Amino acid sequence: MDIVSPEKRSRMMAGIKGKNTKPELVVRKLVHGMGLRYRLHRKDLPGSPDLVFSRLKKVIFVHGCFWHRHPGCRFAYTPKSNTPFWLEKLEGNMRRDTLTLAALDALGWQVLIVWECEVSDLSALTRKVRLFLEVDH
Repeated sequence: MDIVSPEKRSRMMAGIKGKNTKPELVVRKLVHGMGLRYRLHRKDLPGSPDLVFSRLKKVIFVHGCFWHRHPGCRFAYTPKSNTPFWLEKLEGNMRRDTLTLAALDALGWQVLIVWECEVSDLSALTRKVRLFLEVDH
């Protein structure tokens, strides 16, 4: 049983952003601080990646652990109410992600997924992003 009314839950869910999220802003600031420049949400690429490095032919997606089902993450839980709806919704997100990654791979793009829970450890995140982008700084 949900602890808030259906109307309030609907307003809460409608307020969740898909672009310019706090985790995405952390990654953008980190990459910018490395001296790298990027494009945002290129609609001509499958999945409209969050950060696009055209010259390197690399993209970064910043995924929410809940919405994209981060394996083993405590934030990737299944809601207790309306469970069939949520399972269908979240599994649909995962199927779409799989198709997006395959399409980008077919176009010759390399992909890095940064999970929402990873942005709290900036040193580990910096290493991960540097390794992916091969930044020597």
